[in-house]
Amino acid sequence: MQSSGHVAARVLAGVALALSVAARAGHGRRDYKDSERLNADISLWIDERQVRMFSGISMQVFAIVNGNISPYILDPNFSHKLPIIPSEVGYVNFTWRSKKRYYYDFDTLTSSDPKVLKPPLLSIKTKGRVPKTPKEFSIFLPCMGNVSGVATFEIGLELKNHRGNPLKGTPLRLNLKKECAQRGPDPECDKKCANQGWCNSEKICQCPEGYMGQHCRTALCYPQCMNGGNCTAPGVCSCPPGYQGRHCEGGEFKCAVLLV
Repeated sequence: MQSSGHVAARVLAGVALALSVAARAGHGRRDYKDSERLNADISLWIDERQVRMFSGISMQVFAIVNGNISPYILDPNFSHKLPIIPSEVGYVNFTWRSKKRYYYDFDTLTSSDPKVLKPPLLSIKTKGRVPKTPKEFSIFLPCMGNVSGVATFEIGLELKNHRGNPLKGTPLRLNLKKECAQRGPDPECDKKCANQGWCNSEKICQCPEGYMGQHCRTALCYPQCMNGGNCTAPGVCSCPPGYQGRHCEGGEFKCAVLLV
């Protein structure tokens, strides 16, 4: 069992990451929650509860902060850094708001492999106005149910102001991966569920937040561990020799000794 200090350190690191993303997107250290002026423009984010389902860490992940697309969203390799959405998760919740008038259009909702994953579905209309106050909406990811596999799905979002001008950095084009698994009852389910997973009434393992897989043995890390690192616990990467950092994103700094 992990110590409370280790868990606290992970959570604080996650919060620090979220704050640093928000600061970069807002071009400086700003507390947008405490400023009416900074709250005026559009923001779009995934809340702590949803991120915790994917990674085991409580943190908000912002796609847009006060009218600015977060830099990591615009990174061409962004999709490769995200974990596969586990089979146990059938939807993703987003929250958005804008006191300025913006109109949205989800112009792309497709699946790369309809035999595994149906096209994504929205809990709201595909076109409309972004709400003035924070409102949550869902993107449902319906698996076919009789086929196991991993499918890529694409979400396209256009955002325009009342003059018809697009928000800088849009349209957004997100390509994400979703696992679908056909899992039948396992008579020995109660003996196989790992990492505090439990066997439900249908004899299928139900995994705690931060774990996935038939027997809850696969940990989830957000973003994915880089440079050959392994996700050994929710939000914890074990880095190969020569790499360091929360996600194994950096090489080791080596001091050279010069003999003269």
